[in-house]
Parts: sequence; structure tokens; C-alpha cells
Amino acid sequence: MRFILALLLLLLTAAAAPCGNLDFTLHKLDSGRPGPTILVIGGIQGDEPGGFSAAALLVSHYKIKSGSVWVVPNLNFLSIIRCSRGVYGDMNRKFAELDPKDPEYEAVQKIKAIIRDEQVTAVLHLHDGWGYYSPTYITEWQCPLRWGQSVIIDQETAEAGRFGNLQELAERAVSAANDHLYEPLHAYHVKNTHTKTLDDETSKEMAKTLTYFAIGQGKPAFGIEGSKNLPPPMRSYYHLRVIESFLKSFGVEYERTFELGAPQVAEALQSNVAVSFFDNKVYLDLRNARERLRFIPLKKDSAVEYQPASPLLALVSADKSLKVYFGNTNVTELDPQFMEFDSSLGAVPMDIDGVRRDVAFGKVVDVRKGFAVAPGGDYRVNVIGFSRPGLADEAGVALTRADLKKEFSVDKAGTVYRVEVYKGEKFCGMILAAFAADAPRLAKTDAKLLQHLKKTGEINLGR
Repeated sequence: MRFILALLLLLLTAAAAPCGNLDFTLHKLDSGRPGPTILVIGGIQGDEPGGFSAAALLVSHYKIKSGSVWVVPNLNFLSIIRCSRGVYGDMNRKFAELDPKDPEYEAVQKIKAIIRDEQVTAVLHLHDGWGYYSPTYITEWQCPLRWGQSVIIDQETAEAGRFGNLQELAERAVSAANDHLYEPLHAYHVKNTHTKTLDDETSKEMAKTLTYFAIGQGKPAFGIEGSKNLPPPMRSYYHLRVIESFLKSFGVEYERTFELGAPQVAEALQSNVAVSFFDNKVYLDLRNARERLRFIPLKKDSAVEYQPASPLLALVSADKSLKVYFGNTNVTELDPQFMEFDSSLGAVPMDIDGVRRDVAFGKVVDVRKGFAVAPGGDYRVNVIGFSRPGLADEAGVALTRADLKKEFSVDKAGTVYRVEVYKGEKFCGMILAAFAADAPRLAKTDAKLLQHLKKTGEINLGR
């Protein structure tokens, strides 16, 4: 997934329609084996990170082994970046009637066409809602008026070629999630809105939604709600529990790269906060990045081509810099240094902890003690964070972490440094040297991270 960023067009504060690189993306995870195609959608409302983060993890950390899973993790990307329910109103109320002049008209028509696609068998739509849905009143936050921790159906059954038993499938998914709760309060329930048969305000609103539109197209559709009273990684964990139950019911086989738990979900999400530029000549790992990274080499007189490691990562121009967003979070701001590029070199030899090897541009090398770029007759080296008066070429200089100024590191911990290679004044490429021995890492045990998640997940009445 490559984006081309035209700096003058991507203004986050603009009042016009969503910018080019903020269009939603469709990721087709095809197994090559027979089976249904399940469409998973997240991000229709930008302030619901549990849902759209779970969808992004399907793209980056799951392999489908039978059937297919199509994923749109960022349906309303502009609203995600602004952490807004909807910059141009609630997109999930635009599926019955919509003025062609609406700024989101084109996006709604595109997702409608995907839902209608004859290959799509069923739809899972991911959300986060406040509180904990309960069929009976228990407290203000645990009652029939709440939406969190529920699987939503519009009716008990649907007219569809397969999987029209909505109530049964929803109950099965709820049961599977409830077998793996961190607390009893987190229990899921099925919430039937009876959209077609009831004539109340809720049903009228639900008739405008994506899932009800899907049912009208003969596609079984389910809303899956996490709770906003829980921290986003735990919401994503529960989303994945429910999604996996549905996939099993649909006969879609899969495997994932991590153990399914809230701490592991948090760690998996952090593994994709990275971006590369211009065929990986520049790669930036932006986990725990500094608030601003200066003098990032970018190609002169060219649109900015970049490859995000996650479908939730986007660059947006701001004055003369580039803001990097990962979901709702502005992770850093890049100050570009535009220059001519040289493509004749793709790697350089490096001595890393006493071992010589060729390292390609765009790579991260782990360093325990020290490193040096071997001297070359036709290139020079600039290690950002190191300086020695009178030294124009830093190739051949053995460097330890103590030789580098922490304020020039990529990360706040002072462990990751840029190694830039040039031919004359032309930029060839960059390598990251990571002193990882004491780099910040997520807690290793479920207990430690769970305690952190609970602390950050206290009820917030502000949104």
C-alpha cells in the first residue's frame, strides 16, 4: 500500500472533502482455498479505536487459510485522525438517503459497492460504545440503553443464501467471548434492535446504518461493540474474540502471529508504527518517537512517496512539516530536508559488535556495544547524533551509545539513531542503529500490563 503525498493538497485543517491519501483502503486476505468471503469494517466513527485497531490487526497479523476476509480498517480516515465521531456528521447514518453534495457521498457509494460485491458473504461492522449493554437495568452504565460489549443484530433472521440465522450466530459469538473475560462486568450480550418491525426512535436511526443496508442487499450483517469504558487494547482484544468466533461459524480458517490476550494485542499494535519512504531508502520506526524529528531526507522536486506499516498510519502536511498519525494519535512531526537522491547504492558494509556484514538501506540493526560503517571510496557517512570537529566523513568511526547525543535519537529513550549515507551531496539511503538492550518494552506479564490497562480505563464522562 503506497501513498503519494502532495504537500499542498493535504491540509488537515481544510474544510473540504477528505484528502487523497485519507481515502479508506480495502485489504483482501485470500487463502486461495474455497470458502465464504467475510467483509470486516472498522473506523466509520473516528473516536472508536478498539474497533478500527482490531481491523488493522487482521490485516497485519492474521493469515487466512480457507475462504477470504476482506478488511476496511479505516473507513472514515479523516475522522479517525481528528478523533471525531464524524467530521461531516455521522457516516453510519448515511446509508438510506444521502445528498450527492455530501462530502462523504463518494466514500459511502464505494463501501456500498464493496458490500454488494457478489463475493461478499457476510459483514462484520466494528464499533466502540459507552458502558455495558445489559438486557435489564443494573446501573446507569450497565443497562439496556448502553451499547458497549454487545453484538448487534437488526432482526432475528435475514433472507440470505447463507448465514441468515443472525440470532443464533450472534449468541454463539457472545458465548465464545464470555469464555475469556478479564472481569464479569465485561460480559457480552446480543442486542436486537428490531430495526424493521419497531417504530421507535432507535429503529429509525438504525434503518440508516451500514449493517441494515447490508441486510437489504441479502448480506447477513452484525455490529460488534466494544466498551469505551475499557482501554483501547482491551476493546480490540474483545473485538478479536468475537470476530474469531464468527469466522469459525462461517467456516473460515485462520492463524495469527500472537497469543490472544489484552497485553499481546497492545504489543502487536505497537509493532506496526513505522513508515518508509521512496522504496525504503528511508525507514523510520516511530514507536516511542520524539515529538519532532528534524532534517529527514526526502526527494527534491518530487511528491512524497511513502509506505505505512499499518493501514492506520498516515502523513498529513502541516505548514512546512509532515504530521504522522497512527489512528487517533499524532505520533511525531517530521521536518523534511529536500535533496537530490542517488540510486546507485543499495547497501553498505557495517561492523556491528565486531561482526562485518552488508546492510541494506531501510533496515534496523540491533547493536549491543558498538557499530561502524566501513569506509568506502565513493560514499560518505553522517551519523545523526555524533559530531567531531573537522570530520566530514564518519565512515570507519567506531561508535558506542555513549558517543551519541541522546537529543538526536529517533526515540525518546535515546536508543535508536539514524545512519545516513551520501555520494557527494546526494542522498543514498538510511539505516537505523538500535541500541536495544534497555529499549522501552511493554510489560512482559499479563498481570503488569493488565494493571496498567485498568488504570487507564477508568470511566471518562468527557466524551
